Amino acid sequence: MRSSQVISFLALVLVLATGLAGCKEKRDPGFQGWVEADMIFVSPDEAGRVTKLNVREGDEVKVGDHLYSVDDDLQLADLNQQKATLANAQQTYDRAASLNKTGSGTQANLDSAVSALRVAEARVATSETRMARRKGFAPVAGTIQQIYFREGEMVAAQRPVLSIMPPGNMKLRFFVPETELPKLAIGDTVRVSCDNCAADLTAKIYFIATSAEYTPPVIYSLEERNKLVYLIQARPSRPDALRVGQPIDIHLNPKIPETKTPVADKR
Repeated sequence: MRSSQVISFLALVLVLATGLAGCKEKRDPGFQGWVEADMIFVSPDEAGRVTKLNVREGDEVKVGDHLYSVDDDLQLADLNQQKATLANAQQTYDRAASLNKTGSGTQANLDSAVSALRVAEARVATSETRMARRKGFAPVAGTIQQIYFREGEMVAAQRPVLSIMPPGNMKLRFFVPETELPKLAIGDTVRVSCDNCAADLTAKIYFIATSAEYTPPVIYSLEERNKLVYLIQARPSRPDALRVGQPIDIHLNPKIPETKTPVADKR
């Protein structure tokens, strides 16, 4: 082989090696994290048996949609009792008012009758409220994430029958080492990548922890395990493109063109 050919060959090898080294240096593995959501749990005020379930997991609901019903036998009996007490209090008041007009009764008896009537009316209103709350309605719009009790099952007081995930409550959690913390600020936009996800997913940082913690076991970092990291949370620009529990990668300083997709507001 001629010397000129050898020089050309060596130059080509050097260029290829330099290019590969540059690609390796520019490779951004990102920070590993996952998708979470702040669920809205819907539960009855008092214990009872679920008699009707109007939704299934994955259903979309709007504010005010009827979700479930719980048996109301005890509440109905209490309401009937309070109505009977109210009727007696009304009769007592009418009699006291009539006697007071003719001068046969006293003002003290009339005042006592008025007080008893007001108490009876308040108790009826309370019983009616307890009856109304035997039905569960959607407090927010979102997706039914999980159902914990189904028809025929007993649910304890203040135990959720189901959970709703509003799109605006979805968040991304990831950890960054102390050396990378100065590069981040609340309001910064980061790029989000995951398996078979769209290439233009972004998120906006809304929370940066003020204290450090050890790398959690779920993060398989290439760095030392005992290194302290800081928790970062961000709201995705397209929450419908992600799923709760999905592993993701976060990349800083994304070079992505501006989009008109609004970022989900923090609740």
